[in-house]
This record gives sequence, C-alpha cells and structure tokens, in this order.
Amino acid sequence: MEYIDRKTYFEITEKERPRRLEWFKKARFGMFIHYSLFSQLAMGEWCMSQQNYTVKEYEEFAKSFAPKEGCADEWCRMAKEAGAKYAVLTTRHHEGFSLWNSKVNPYNSYNYCGRDIVKEFTDACRKYGLKIGLYSSLMDWHHPDGWRCAFDQDARRRFTDYIEALNTELLSNYGKIDILWYDMPFPMGSSDAWDSINRNYRLRKLQPDMLINNRSKLQEDFLTPEDSVTPQDGAYWEACMTFNGISWGYLDSKQALPYSYSAQQIIQMINKCSSRGGNLLLNIGPKADGSIPEEAVEPLRTVGRWLSENGDAVYGNKAITGSNYTGCGVNMATAEPDKKTVYIINRIWPSNGVLQLGGYKQEPKKVTVLSTGENVDFKLDGHRLILENLPKEAPDKHAGTTVFKMEFDCEIPYEYISYYPHMNNGQNKSGDLVQN
Repeated sequence: MEYIDRKTYFEITEKERPRRLEWFKKARFGMFIHYSLFSQLAMGEWCMSQQNYTVKEYEEFAKSFAPKEGCADEWCRMAKEAGAKYAVLTTRHHEGFSLWNSKVNPYNSYNYCGRDIVKEFTDACRKYGLKIGLYSSLMDWHHPDGWRCAFDQDARRRFTDYIEALNTELLSNYGKIDILWYDMPFPMGSSDAWDSINRNYRLRKLQPDMLINNRSKLQEDFLTPEDSVTPQDGAYWEACMTFNGISWGYLDSKQALPYSYSAQQIIQMINKCSSRGGNLLLNIGPKADGSIPEEAVEPLRTVGRWLSENGDAVYGNKAITGSNYTGCGVNMATAEPDKKTVYIINRIWPSNGVLQLGGYKQEPKKVTVLSTGENVDFKLDGHRLILENLPKEAPDKHAGTTVFKMEFDCEIPYEYISYYPHMNNGQNKSGDLVQN
C-alpha cells in the first residue's frame, strides 16, 4: 500500500488541478440524485437516524427495494433535457446500503434485487453525454465500526480500510469517473483520523482525471456550500441544492409541491452561480420505484428549454466578480473570458420599455436579444447605458428571463459608481451629476 506526506500530496494535486477543473468550470449545472432505501419511506434521507430505526428494522426495507427498469436512464435523460452537463448519484448514503454489486459490502442492491444501479447510472450518463459523479458517504449507520472508529483504534483501521475498499470498487469497475463526491466525515473530525491524504492519493491513481470535493476534511478540488448559493473565496465551488428546501430524499409529491422550486427560481440559482464563478448541483429525490417526482418534471424541462436558447450566458468560464453588474437586483450578468462581451440576464421586465444599466462608461457596438438575435436600441447617457424601445412583454417565452448580449470593441468599460455619494463609501465621485 502506498503512502504519501501531506506536503507532497498537495503539491501533486495542485499542479494538475487546473487541468482537471477545466470541464467542470464550464459545465455550470449538474443534477444530484438522492436514491436508496430511504426513498421508500418518503420522509427524507435521514429517517433511519432521525426516527431511530434499529439496524434490524431498517434492513427490512432492503427486502422490498424494487427500482423499476430504466429508472437510471430516466434520471439521465431528464438531466440532459434540463441542460445539466453532469450528474452525481448517491452510491451509498449514510444508511450503508450500496447501490452496486459490491464484494466488500453484502448489504447491497444486487444481492437484494439483482440490480447494479451504479452500472445502470454510469451507462446512462455515457448514453446522454453526461460527466459522471459518484457520491460516497463516509458516515455509515449500518456498519458496526461506523461509530466505534471515533475512539477504538482497531475499529478505525477496519473502517477506514472498508471505506477505501468500497471506493476502490466504484473507481475500478465502471470506467472513467469524473467526480468522487464525499459526504459526512462523521464521527471523526479530522483528515488524519480518516487517513484522507493516503486514501485519496491511492484513489486518484485509479482515476487520474477525477475531481474530489472537500468533504473528506480536505479542501481538494472544489468546495460544496449546501442548500445556499454562497460564493466561496480561494477555491472553485459548487452549490448543492435540494429541490424544495426540506429534503434530499423523496417526499410525498403532493405535500412537497408548495415548497418546490419553480423554473424561474432554478434559473435564478444557475445564473447566480455562473455570475459568481461557481456551479449549481440541483437535486432530485426519486420515488421508491426510481421514477422522478412529478413536481420536478415540468420545471426541469422549462429550465432546459431556457438553456437551449440562452446557454451562451451560462456555460463556460464567464463569471463576473468584484463588481456590481446586477442593477437593483433585477439583473445579473456574465461575461466572455476576453471581457468584450457581457450578458445581462433580466428577471423582471420593465413596463416602460426602458432598461437602465448603471456603471457603463462606453457604449457597446451592438446589443441583441440572445435567444432571437434581434437588435436592441441603446444609448449611453452619463454613467449609464439605456436600452430603449423594448417590447411590452419579455421576449423570453419559457421563464420570462430575457438575456441581452452586449458586444464591445474593448474590455468591458464598466465601473459601478453611483450618482449618489451615499453609495460610494462617502466619496464624491459623481455626486455632481445628481443635479443635472
């Protein structure tokens, strides 16, 4: 077994990180899929622990686990239709049930229903051109050493060996894997206790191009703020979001519907991530039979239709950071890497046919509606660009979110300075313009 010191490990991984991240930074949008035994209870993915089922009681649900044929194909087809570029599946959640034909863990889907869900998922991802992410929990409520490892050194060695053996199977038996998505490093609180340096070093040998997230108590390739689109400093990030703000696992669709996100809210999250330099990983929690909940289907399809026409404003390394391009919260923006093209993403359409964008010091050579290519009238007036003679209704017919493409001859001549010194940290940069 190979070992490595922390300094050398980070030198190696940091050197190759830009190459590994290249596709991920352009993808912007992925689908998370939380599916396992908990889907049968329709009470969330933590029900084994939160409702205090005994291990023996919970094992009974494995006997009735019956995903329908083609469920993984349905997930990946929907991800593709929604405009996602990658998908991540919970191969083994905290309940300890593996969704593959595991020789290491007999408590698995193949032994109970004859199905290798991980194989079905990886095959479907490739069919639909999606990058492949495999979620792997470190916490395990089913394994007897899953809690003893916190204080018993022998149990710790057995359990960390078990975790590595499980992930070795996942990364050896299903072809090229693009993301190893760790979760819940409990009950141990440090990377040393989990031996994450050495485990990840050995696992990376199996999949040299693979990205690893930060949940093995190491920062690794990207950070994962949860259920909040919160930009992270100092590293690439991916906001992982439930579909309803309540649960990752399946909830009764009728009851979950009032809490579920609309297409407009999902598009807003995607645009917030892309404008601030991150990705959105949006979750669905399939039903017990693996079918997609009804409340998720039409919003995802609408998002896909919107992205099919406006994806140029989302996909790729287009983030704008450090400046206020968002107007009064109505608009967000992204830009091409050369900073000569900016996309204004408008959420609330102006009723007077005029949209004012503060901060521009030079007029663009051209402004168009991204989805139609239609030219937009504009003029520069002081420290604001005015789009005028706009139609009464938003051109976007899918979600009411219209994107303007603005092309400049030079790097975007933008500096947000308010006409009101109150908003410029007290500096009288342009207050003289207020009276004009």
